[in-house]
Amino acid sequence: MPERLKLYLDQMLQLQVAQTLRNEGHDVMRTSEVGQARADDSEILQKAIVENRILVTLDEHFGDWVVLPLSRHPGVIRLKINPTSSKNAIELLIPFLRLYTSEEFKEHLVILSPKRAKWIFTG
Repeated sequence: MPERLKLYLDQMLQLQVAQTLRNEGHDVMRTSEVGQARADDSEILQKAIVENRILVTLDEHFGDWVVLPLSRHPGVIRLKINPTSSKNAIELLIPFLRLYTSEEFKEHLVILSPKRAKWIFTG
């Protein structure tokens, strides 16, 4: 049985993605559910760290350390999908999340696309 992950979805990911992940058994929080719908990237990352949740985002800034430095965090998964639909996000995320534990994501940025998952240690 896959581990129940604690996830934090940024404002670009729709309710359908959250609901599907919840149906898979994950503990999902969305930025719009906690008053961060218009928060900037650093505030969103800080909330994920405080809540000990893996951040799931479509935002390219999470791969640019000049814009947003990453150090100690529970993990960041940046989806690279085109088009950026809920269906494509779900089809990419669900099988990927089944393979890993929360411990494996710690201090890693994962750039996840349909072709590959690039793991970058950021600690």
